[in-house]
Amino acid sequence: QVQLVESGGGLVQAGGSLRLSCAASGRTFYSYAMGWFRQAPGKDRVSVAAISWSGGNTYYEDSVKGRFTISRDNAKNTVYLQMNNLKPEDTAVYYCAADRNAKGDYAPHQPPEYDYWGQGTQVTVSS
Repeated sequence: QVQLVESGGGLVQAGGSLRLSCAASGRTFYSYAMGWFRQAPGKDRVSVAAISWSGGNTYYEDSVKGRFTISRDNAKNTVYLQMNNLKPEDTAVYYCAADRNAKGDYAPHQPPEYDYWGQGTQVTVSS
């Protein structure tokens, strides 16, 4: 069992930045693909970014390309999401997730592909 704990959310003005962190328990974090998802009120949970186990492959949802950066530190069992130039439409609960079965060096980006989920952290961007 893997436990994921997100941190770093908060309230920020449009144009500002936040860095989310997701700390994972367990010895096999290095082998998991990791992803960040978000869910706004009344909407489905959608992928924001994903990173393969090696960090060699990444995925970004179109609306965050050029603004968000996903990275990982396998020595610290942590994945990060650097969010710059935040917009009000980025307001959501952000979730970290781990995929223990990702094939090859793949960065999965569909919720059903993930096995473990964190509790989420709220990000609110004011206009």
